[in-house]
Amino acid sequence: MIEQPNGNGDNTKNGGAKPKKPTSAYRKFRRKFAGTVLRAPLVWLRHRGLNSSDMFFAAYPKSGTTWARFVLFEMLSGRPSGFRATNQQMPGVGLHSNALRLLPNGGRLLATHEYYRNDYHRAIYMVRDARDVLLSEFAFLSALEYYNNDLDHFVKTFLFTRGSAYGPWHKNVTSWLDSPIAKNGNMMLVRYEDLRKDPFPLFVQMADFLGAHLPPEKIKEAIANNSIQKMRVKEDKEPVRASIGGRFVRDGAVRGWVSKLSSEQIRLIEQQASNTLVRLGYPLSTQLMREEAAMGETTVHA
Repeated sequence: MIEQPNGNGDNTKNGGAKPKKPTSAYRKFRRKFAGTVLRAPLVWLRHRGLNSSDMFFAAYPKSGTTWARFVLFEMLSGRPSGFRATNQQMPGVGLHSNALRLLPNGGRLLATHEYYRNDYHRAIYMVRDARDVLLSEFAFLSALEYYNNDLDHFVKTFLFTRGSAYGPWHKNVTSWLDSPIAKNGNMMLVRYEDLRKDPFPLFVQMADFLGAHLPPEKIKEAIANNSIQKMRVKEDKEPVRASIGGRFVRDGAVRGWVSKLSSEQIRLIEQQASNTLVRLGYPLSTQLMREEAAMGETTVHA
């Protein structure tokens, strides 16, 4: 099941009242349970009741999916997006019984962070540079008090364990890249960085892939209604649990890792995930260093 931000105003402060914690002990227990092999039967149960006409919006957590889903929700439904509306009416797998049927033949667009499964017959799969995903996931889990260690420790958790419930980034992503639907044309791969740089043409392609041929004006309006600034206004109106420890809607940085990760952290990430990063077109740190050196030489000679 996709991690659903709770838009119930949990961070409302009543004068003099004891500040609320972002996450209950029960939720923390559930999170730990999700990192064990005992989770498998629950994942199976959550995937019951799917239809052949359903399609999926899939990604590893913190890959820009909230923003993209808000835009897609407005595009497909014609309704204003928000945390409650989007998560209830275009929800993650496991909460799909009441999802709006927004696609051809009564199909639903459902979100998932899971490894690829045979239940997924057609999907948009979004990827983001693992080094930025790691930073965003660390901030998110820390804000929710699911994680109480430092970044050095989290790098190892991110790369080697199932502590996030969805496994090491590179293994989860590779399960999709090597899936049958990636090979038969039923998966559309979208890089978050490309979508941020030039969203309109990619959202047009997504709409066409989903079988929803929409007027360009409708797509442009949905994009404009979900800028980072406007999404933060929506977060202020419908605070989520992570809002207590900071912003849920972060700045969506591209290559923020360059200045925030240590050389040892980068080395460890690239040691484990370099093949997947390169496969997706993300330059390794050594390549960036060579490019910077070449630019410096060009400047000197000029």
